[in-house]
Amino acid sequence: MARRLRFNGTGSGVNGCPAVHEDLDTGEVIIHGPALTDPDDIARLRHLGDGEVPIVVPRELLVDFGPKEVTRVPNIIGLDEFDRLFTQFKHTAWRLETRRRYASDESTDTYAQFLRGEPVDWEGKDAEWCAERREQVALGKRFERVRVVDSPPTPGQLYLLDNARRNSSVGEDIRQLWRTDAERLQLPAEDFWLFDSRLVARLNFDDADNLVNVELITEPVEVNRYAQARDAATHYAVPYGTFAANL
Repeated sequence: MARRLRFNGTGSGVNGCPAVHEDLDTGEVIIHGPALTDPDDIARLRHLGDGEVPIVVPRELLVDFGPKEVTRVPNIIGLDEFDRLFTQFKHTAWRLETRRRYASDESTDTYAQFLRGEPVDWEGKDAEWCAERREQVALGKRFERVRVVDSPPTPGQLYLLDNARRNSSVGEDIRQLWRTDAERLQLPAEDFWLFDSRLVARLNFDDADNLVNVELITEPVEVNRYAQARDAATHYAVPYGTFAANL
């Protein structure tokens, strides 16, 4: 079925090229102009997919005729696609954990051991996950987390503090931050992963603290906001071992 296209305008005359059109049903923007053909230029482009054609347009064309307002539709992905992000990123994966409890933790044998006051046996727990982390770290990638902690810490937060021993053993950098400091720094109140400082995966939970879905965020302004939160949290957070020793 043919698209319903609206001609927004052109910067080079009534019938000229390049120009901007807009799909009235999907909101997608279509731009046409001269193709970028120099092989050296094309080789330096990032994330150019199969079948994609780079084109060159004047900046004024986008300023004058590109949409100025948009109603954003959340880009929700499944958990399988979310899992693949942890092998597809190139350099850094950083997480902020803000919740007082996670339902998924409380269904585990290790959580039951922790509540009974027994030494938690992390050996063999999530063996596939641990193997994947070690493999990615061996490739030079970095995994880092900052966990927000209440005063006094909740049972779930103390469990994750113990869990940091396992995570650090497979190459993660785990740090803790008091909630009062997180609020002073005006950190986001939601959990998220930031991949390569260009892609945010925001974790959405229900009222029972179950992970419901994951929203991908790629808008540069929003990604930059999360990157600033990462920088502030990392600066003030304390390595988990030091934090535990001072409780």
